[in-house]
Amino acid sequence: MMKEISFIRQHIEKWKQLESVVDRVSEEHPERLADAYMEITADLSFSRSHYPRSRITVYLNNLASALHHSLYKNRKESGSRIVAFWKTEIPRVMYDSRKELRYAFLVFLISAAIGCLSTLNDDLFPRLIMGNGYIDMTLNNIERGEPMAVYRSMSPVPMFFYIMINNVRVSFIVFLLGLLSGFGTGVVLFYNGVMIGTFQTFCFQQHVGLESLLTVWLHGTLEISAVVVAGAAGFALGNGWLFPGTYPRGYAFRRGAVRGLKIAVGTTPVFILAAFIESFLTRHTETPAGIRGGFILLSLAFVIYYYIYLPKRFSHEHSSKS
Repeated sequence: MMKEISFIRQHIEKWKQLESVVDRVSEEHPERLADAYMEITADLSFSRSHYPRSRITVYLNNLASALHHSLYKNRKESGSRIVAFWKTEIPRVMYDSRKELRYAFLVFLISAAIGCLSTLNDDLFPRLIMGNGYIDMTLNNIERGEPMAVYRSMSPVPMFFYIMINNVRVSFIVFLLGLLSGFGTGVVLFYNGVMIGTFQTFCFQQHVGLESLLTVWLHGTLEISAVVVAGAAGFALGNGWLFPGTYPRGYAFRRGAVRGLKIAVGTTPVFILAAFIESFLTRHTETPAGIRGGFILLSLAFVIYYYIYLPKRFSHEHSSKS
């Protein structure tokens, strides 16, 4: 059993932050109050079980009561909560999941490198990954001088709905596969990384590498980034029950599931936008390279701002108020 002094040392800084949440309750979003309440009640449950007569149990009980009162006194049911979800909740949960995001990105990056190296060393590897039909079609398109003609093989509107539904489905599959301790999530990320690395390397071998970059990443910057973010959601779910820390495993799992679900939901608009770009814009391969390159950089700037910079800034602003 964990000694009381170790329990206090491990959580004292968090409790101080939760005290500050109570002090400035009018400035806090209801979601933040709910998360704070869940955290403190888990600690209170542990303390009651192991140190029932300790002063720390009384302290945690008082703090939980204060948070409970603040939560239900200040609960708001309005459309502004939807705006606040995208404006503050997603950046906050992304900051809390920054380790999972790094893991997801590393898995994707390493697998893309494996796809690249495997293609360079084995001419048959692209057929193994992409399939003979797709490779033969691409080679035929290259011979006709239209290497990326596959993006014009379907009418824009049905293509948009097909891609949108498929992308959102993949997002939640990647998240739910976190139930397999994150292994399933890692497999999907790995496969997508190998496929991207393989296809891009194959295109460079066929001397259409630049065209493939400008075409694929026009929509792929948002789409692939959202897949990686969804991977972070899956890892958050898996880590919740695999590494509960001092929390009861059931509570840690629920907490990880809520965090992962928020991230998965947060990727939905990005996937929808990526589907729109792929269906209506990517097909126009005659668009000047400078315009397409600028659009790719703009998409990359958005991803970095919303999923990396904004969470860090939000965390720093939150800490400065503590």
